[in-house]
Amino acid sequence: MRPLVPVFIVACGALLGLAPAAASANPPQVVVDVGSFRVVDSQSGPDDYYTVVRDAQLPFIHAQYRPGLATTVLGWQAPDQARSTARILRWKWRVEAFPRGGDECAKGREDSAAVVYVTWKHLLRWTTLKYVWSSVGTRGTTCGRRRNPFVQQDTVILESGGATDTWVSEEIDLRAEYRRHFADGAADADVPDFAGVGIMSDGDQTHSDSSADYAGFSLDD
Repeated sequence: MRPLVPVFIVACGALLGLAPAAASANPPQVVVDVGSFRVVDSQSGPDDYYTVVRDAQLPFIHAQYRPGLATTVLGWQAPDQARSTARILRWKWRVEAFPRGGDECAKGREDSAAVVYVTWKHLLRWTTLKYVWSSVGTRGTTCGRRRNPFVQQDTVILESGGATDTWVSEEIDLRAEYRRHFADGAADADVPDFAGVGIMSDGDQTHSDSSADYAGFSLDD
């Protein structure tokens, strides 16, 4: 998988032409319409291998990567009213096909059945946590540390292996995770505005199929 520098230029709607998502009728929660995700052109190849499935019970985005395709990232921009207050991010995902031996923390095998990018922005600096569902990597491992004046990024193996075709729910405390990874755990550290979410499934390093579904994205204060 090629590096993303920064992965979340997606959050800048003016550059990419993304429309901000609408808040739900009952703030503070924001429920994300899966149809509002857009291809991030600056971080993607020519092949859009994602499909929105309007399932009556749980609409989802289906990703179907096949060997030979260039990787593609979809992104969603947080609405203005939620950027400074967002605290809890929730989503559901399920794997349909694991890339063979995929492990984001192993050189040359940096593929994941599913990836969720979480990004903040302060001035010119973009900060990203890349949560992955690995094929064989060790759950809880953090790797891929990058630090420079414009980009901070860590990769976290949130899930590894397990049954296919089974939904798993995730819940992230955005502020706690930012402070743990980028502020040495300081409880009083300032947290930049939340910028948005991205998703990706890939198998370009392992030259194998990779497939997953994404659903149920929401934000709470």
